[in-house]
Amino acid sequence: MLLKLQKGIIYGPVNSRRLGRSLGINILPAREKVCPFNCVYCQYGWTKIHTKRPDKNSALPSVKDVREALQEALRTISIQPAYITFSGNGEPTIYPDFGQMVEEVNAVRDELSPEAKTAILSNSALVSDLSIRQALSKLDLRMMKLDCGEVAVFKKYNQPCGGVDLEAITDGLARLTEVIIQALFSSGRKGNIDTKNIIAWMERLKKIKPSLVQIYTLDRGYPENDLKPATEEELKQIKALAEEAGLPARIY
Repeated sequence: MLLKLQKGIIYGPVNSRRLGRSLGINILPAREKVCPFNCVYCQYGWTKIHTKRPDKNSALPSVKDVREALQEALRTISIQPAYITFSGNGEPTIYPDFGQMVEEVNAVRDELSPEAKTAILSNSALVSDLSIRQALSKLDLRMMKLDCGEVAVFKKYNQPCGGVDLEAITDGLARLTEVIIQALFSSGRKGNIDTKNIIAWMERLKKIKPSLVQIYTLDRGYPENDLKPATEEELKQIKALAEEAGLPARIY
């Protein structure tokens, strides 16, 4: 079953497999998924607004709205989160004032929950943009998506909108420091488990030099019928390839 979209700005805290107790921040509209990708495996279903530059006049929360919602959440929850995480109904970095948003969230964290770290779950679509990388560098943890090595598989699996380029994504990720790469593997006609694709993906990882590669498969609902989870053996083989290349890797 697909997950429902987040109804507001703040959600959780949730118990994340990767982050522990995480307080989510959705800086995108509450009723629509807005994303530069239309991934066949997305837990929120198909993308309704497929763009990397949303209209400033669309139903986006203001920086002030987000600051006040986060302040209220941190003042009222009984146990403070380990992480305050940008995620939500699409790709957070497409927010028009993403840099200012990061600064405001960091400031609220410093005031009300100084032991928490700030993080992002991003699909990396805009990481080639210098201003986005500068904003990302101000977060404590950058968990960035890279599922594919070959352009043809990238277009089939992640289904990017116009203006999103796999080479530019790879270059942008390589320019970030202390980046964690997340990769979801699945089989089937629309999947990304293909020997040539995985070899090409590994070559991109060698350029990026991530601090960790997180490997996983389908766990929640997904919109594409022609997909199925990777087997445990397939995930172990991919992990072994990463480790042979000198890259720390973990299966989730």
